[in-house]
Amino acid sequence: MDLNDLLSFVKNTDVDNVKLYFVTRNINPSAKKSAKASEKYLYSVHRVDNNDELRQYLYDVTVSQFKHVIDQGYDMLDYDVLSDDSEHLFTYPIQNKMFSFQDVVMNQLQSDVEVVSGINDLESEGAQLWAYCVGFEDVAQNRWLYTFRKMGPSQIVTDERETNIFRAIFNTQSLKLELFKGQALNLDKQIDCVFCDDVFFVIKKHNFEQLVGLQEEYKELATEVAKELVQNPLFDGADKLLDLIEKKPSLYKKMVKIKRLGAYRDLQASDIKKMQRVCKKYKETLKVEDGKILMEDESDIDVVLKMLGDYYKMGEISGKSYGTYSGRVIKEVLTNES
Repeated sequence: MDLNDLLSFVKNTDVDNVKLYFVTRNINPSAKKSAKASEKYLYSVHRVDNNDELRQYLYDVTVSQFKHVIDQGYDMLDYDVLSDDSEHLFTYPIQNKMFSFQDVVMNQLQSDVEVVSGINDLESEGAQLWAYCVGFEDVAQNRWLYTFRKMGPSQIVTDERETNIFRAIFNTQSLKLELFKGQALNLDKQIDCVFCDDVFFVIKKHNFEQLVGLQEEYKELATEVAKELVQNPLFDGADKLLDLIEKKPSLYKKMVKIKRLGAYRDLQASDIKKMQRVCKKYKETLKVEDGKILMEDESDIDVVLKMLGDYYKMGEISGKSYGTYSGRVIKEVLTNES
């Protein structure tokens, strides 16, 4: 199944069956402090009644967005944390995966979802508005397709919120500016991902990772690696890396790559010398003192992560050098030409 199939699915559904849902996230009260990221949060699905005009609008926007993405001609790849997301779409099957957002698509959306009476109900008891979802039903095949878009608290507008501003709207019928009274939501026209037949089709990779909680899992893995480096006698100053992880989410995926490779666990003095040779080749500086790799500032950390993450690569045919954390290990490579 590709985006053209998803577009055909939506086109074959009845606009009257379009459903609008909102997903909220709350802290799991039963989760321990040591719980994994996938266990720390609970997601809840809520449905709101909407009129014919809104249903038609949601339908038209979805079709338009699908067509727009299809026109880009992006390749569809299996999801990988390190894959470049600038010119690709990704598939993320949920079989054999465990994450708390899974309950949203596999259970809650498949059951009778409660209808909320007001927008304020979406943020009751400390819950955070997390995403909105549009559902399309193929009645004949008893199948559903859901689109998701990540949301934030700033997209809720009510007259009851305590702010330093007041809100006014222009009434196009009376041609007068009036005080805003009521509740409203700002919903943009973007789609982050689509869920159908147990597979997420990822359009906006970063937002998808936030939506389903993967980004927090990556931070957890990054912290684990940093703590291992702190305990490793061949590294000095790795505690600075721990501090930096709290400030720079861009480090998470680099650390995931390093954990996958695992070379830092069995690092030898000969490996450090090899790193120094690579750094010299690419005009980098790896600080080493008394046989230990030093991380004194952010630039030092950047160089160390490049070395541990096999950042520098060379093309077999062109002989050109590349700098990227992306790429998969090819396990079977012939060493002799036939």
